[in-house]
Amino acid sequence: MRIGVPSETKTLEGRVALVPAACADLIRHGHDVYLQSGAGEKSGFANERYTRVGVKVVKDAAALYGKAEMIVKVKEPIEGDLKLLEKRHLLFCYLHLAPDPKLTRALLKIGLTGVAFESVQEADGSLPLLTPMSVVAGKLATQVGTTLLHQPNGGKGKLLGGLAATERGKVVVLGAGVAGGNAAKLAARGGTNVVVFDKRPDRLAQARGWGDNVTALYAYESAVAEEVATADLVVGAVLVPSAKAPHVVTKKMVKSMEKGSVLVDISIDQGGCFETSKPTTWKDPTYVVDGVTHFCVTNMPGAVPQTSTQAISAAILPYVTRLAQKNWRKDAILASGLNVDGGDLVHPALKGMKL
Repeated sequence: MRIGVPSETKTLEGRVALVPAACADLIRHGHDVYLQSGAGEKSGFANERYTRVGVKVVKDAAALYGKAEMIVKVKEPIEGDLKLLEKRHLLFCYLHLAPDPKLTRALLKIGLTGVAFESVQEADGSLPLLTPMSVVAGKLATQVGTTLLHQPNGGKGKLLGGLAATERGKVVVLGAGVAGGNAAKLAARGGTNVVVFDKRPDRLAQARGWGDNVTALYAYESAVAEEVATADLVVGAVLVPSAKAPHVVTKKMVKSMEKGSVLVDISIDQGGCFETSKPTTWKDPTYVVDGVTHFCVTNMPGAVPQTSTQAISAAILPYVTRLAQKNWRKDAILASGLNVDGGDLVHPALKGMKL
């Protein structure tokens, strides 16, 4: 199969879907791999690293999309990409269609086959292609939130971990899965008081083991409201696989927070779990509602491409290899990732979308 790896086009997105070593493996399996010139540079991979292993570098996106049968990229296609996608293409990337009817309509009109990273689900219920970027996003949420609390950045001026003779800061994390867990563990290691909410008893039990300064609570609405009101940083990491995220933090809860507090919404890719959330970019990452700084960047891991690219490439390569087989539709795991197919919206979590 002819596999194309284009440059990412979202604002300040630095990742590339496949590293040279991954491309080399695909070529050894008999596939042709094409790379848009410069696609790997922000991740630390010059064109020469790719050509050395047999990748064919093409000058621009039009040439790449014209050559390729399968398009493997990181983030969902935006306007420039959509003009180049055709019905014959098999698109493999993060799609996040649930909160984006405009993109969904565009892909349905094109009639291509789209398999979404975030929808590929193993038999045990795990989401192997979402996991690595969730780890990155969770850690970044705590790092970014910590700096946004600094007074020169518009924050209340609190050091989260505190020190002798001062109070510790407080971080509330909504969701104890991969992203929330990594946010909570990093905050806890820094000495912060951490409150983690979830509805799964196994995750709550697990969260108690993250440190003596971690409290794990069932996500009753009243309990969330009480803890959010006194939080310095709230991290939203709520996930309903392939579906739009529910609003767990209401406008009223945001208004109850101290001015200069911070909200980081990792769930923004799926619509956001704060009622006051709206998508932002790394170029203009924050805005303020009722004195509370909101960080809702839709491609958080794109800020650390040298790390994120290595992680996502390793995760997706086995699935790219399987997708490149003619009978891939008989693979139940790959089929679970199908979102759009020949003009039809096929994923169960998306079938009720208002288009």
